[in-house]
Amino acid sequence: MELNTIKLSCLALAISTALTSQLTLAAEEENPAEQQPILERIQVTARKTVESLQNVPIAVTSVSAEQLSENGISVVTEVQQFSPNTTLQRSRGTNSTLTAFIRGVGQDDPLWGYEPGVGIYIDDVYMARPQGAVLDILDVERIEVLRGPQGTLYGKNTIGGAIKYVTKKMSDDAELNLNATLGNYAHQDFKIAGQYPLVDDKLYLGFAFSSLQRDGYGEFITSAIPDQDKENYNKDVMAGRLTLEYTPTNDLFMRLNYDKTQDESNAKGGYRLLPSILTDAPVPDSVYDSYTSLPTWNKVETEGLSFTLEYFINDEWTFKSVTASRESYSPTNIDFDNTSLRIFDVPAIYDDEQFSQEFQVNYDTEDLTIASGLYYFKGDSCGHFDAILEEAFMAYGGLTREVRGCNDSESYAAYVQGSYNLTDQWSLTLGARYTEETKDATVYNGVIFDSIYPETGWVPGFERDEDLIDASIPLVLDDSETWSRFTPRVGIEYQYNDTMMMFASYSQGFKSGTFNPRATGPEPAVNPEIVDSYEMGIKSEWNGNLRVNATVFYLDHKDRQFVTVLPGEDAADLNQRLGNIGTSTASGLELEIQYAATESLNLFGTLGLIDSSFDEVISYDEDGNKIDFSDTYTVANTPDTTANAGFTYDFTTAIGDFVLNGNYYYRGEYDLTVVDNLLSQDAYGLLNFGLNWYGNEGNWTAGLHLKNVTDEEYLVGTYAFVTPTDDGGYLPGLGGDNTLIGYYGDPRTISLTVGYSF
Repeated sequence: MELNTIKLSCLALAISTALTSQLTLAAEEENPAEQQPILERIQVTARKTVESLQNVPIAVTSVSAEQLSENGISVVTEVQQFSPNTTLQRSRGTNSTLTAFIRGVGQDDPLWGYEPGVGIYIDDVYMARPQGAVLDILDVERIEVLRGPQGTLYGKNTIGGAIKYVTKKMSDDAELNLNATLGNYAHQDFKIAGQYPLVDDKLYLGFAFSSLQRDGYGEFITSAIPDQDKENYNKDVMAGRLTLEYTPTNDLFMRLNYDKTQDESNAKGGYRLLPSILTDAPVPDSVYDSYTSLPTWNKVETEGLSFTLEYFINDEWTFKSVTASRESYSPTNIDFDNTSLRIFDVPAIYDDEQFSQEFQVNYDTEDLTIASGLYYFKGDSCGHFDAILEEAFMAYGGLTREVRGCNDSESYAAYVQGSYNLTDQWSLTLGARYTEETKDATVYNGVIFDSIYPETGWVPGFERDEDLIDASIPLVLDDSETWSRFTPRVGIEYQYNDTMMMFASYSQGFKSGTFNPRATGPEPAVNPEIVDSYEMGIKSEWNGNLRVNATVFYLDHKDRQFVTVLPGEDAADLNQRLGNIGTSTASGLELEIQYAATESLNLFGTLGLIDSSFDEVISYDEDGNKIDFSDTYTVANTPDTTANAGFTYDFTTAIGDFVLNGNYYYRGEYDLTVVDNLLSQDAYGLLNFGLNWYGNEGNWTAGLHLKNVTDEEYLVGTYAFVTPTDDGGYLPGLGGDNTLIGYYGDPRTISLTVGYSF
């Protein structure tokens, strides 16, 4: 009933908006002198060149800095509300690890070695790992969400799409912007950003810094380690950016950029949905409360340096070079069972480094545009975790399975994509990318009958005996593999008139092959995943004040990489094998509407519908017979419906200009895990309001923002280590306890932001 209601409501909104536009057109004909509201023109770089959103034949959403500010959006995850069929959420266990899915394609496991399905880019620099990818909004011009495989221009691991974080270029005079935000849960954010011309109109120094603090939404009710910070779901982030931009001539632009983020928010404790059978602790009263036997501290450090050079050779040719290096380091504590006992604790370290170099050559004339380039990437992705199962093996003094290793990759790619105007109305797009990648992997995996941690001093009094561990944790995998892939794109566009374009396209993307980072012995690498995508769409504007963009799509996702659990001799044998065992398909619709109803009132709506499922998941029984168990697999983190409807209303008073806005964001039911899903989130909606003020002198601004007004509780992640029974109960799983854990999105919040610009 709720699903049908939201679909009908969105359809009614679209129809009523279209009818209103016709009435507006009629009114204009009767009163030609009366000025009509006009929609703002949106520029994007989805095809690696600056274009109007309405001229780009792909499904792309652009959220400007003004929209981000007026909606009180402070982190990239909130952008999901404005992009259909998109999931951007904080992952389990930490506040900085990103869960990103677009059209049912993403990354189910953030462990090193696994590859993302949605590419994250900061000023054309690819972020290879989800740790630290929950980016705070700092000195941004816009965020673009590209839906569907971007395998031609953006390469591997963009089989679901890409998220582009675009910062501002500097110009004009010196600027200094100060912002302070206060809110409930002791929310305190302070931001400073500005620019200074070292040489007028040529050399600029830019800077931005933020301190982002908030108390927890809940607490760790008990902790096995004394004198720990008990805040749960808190925030403690410091972020900064320095930029040097040089424009010696009108044809040459250079930018050197450095950024660093340090997140010392606590580890995120989960909510026990079932009472523990090994402790007497009850299910907590609040979904944000937890128990833990690990330290509550957590850390995510990310750092990047990039150099961009653009040379406008002439009116037709442009050359661009982007050189970048990034690194991240994250020691983290994840208590899977969330009790005060060491039932199933997993302290871990993630350590990543990457270097990339891209050369672009673009050609642009009236009838032909070409984007081409060469790309090199080298990434070292390493990690270490200890799965501590002390309570289940007390007779042996405890048990820890330690897994550590690296998946290092090196890849080369060449690409070209061009669009040619066949006639005044018809154009053809052809693109191709060739990628060759080599991956080297090492895995150490073994068991020690003791409780061990990644480093000495991880818990008070703990000493790590490296000699004992080296003797007990063998090297089980040391291998290398090389893959190559040709990914094409073909599209046809029809410009019906100056304000309407229709397009159809086929594109292919691939996610890198890899080795199993949890391997218990020698096993071959898995091949890349492949997505074939077919799209048809329309981009249109009516009367200058109504924008309607729609896309229908179908995608075929082959060779999906999944882990199968193999039987062992006892509970200590956590044997897993990674293989290309799954095939899924998805089809859907995406609709985006903007309507300038009057000079003061703007309405918008988005709708995403998707039908996604596994067609085949193949494995083998103990006798080697092929079996299909696709009925136990589900496409996770993918609601069948996403919708957003909202408004902005501008009005002027004696004390300044005001912008009132609001939106209602709806997500249909979705499952949280791929295999044997035990937790599903029911459909829910988030209601948000904002009131923004701009002072008459242009210096002062203020914004009051209320989010999740109805205080909805909704799941964004889970750990499930139980076995359901026929009578609706559960049998204990790994660790010997009822471990069914939920992680939740933000509760109702209210904040006031005040800014001053010099």
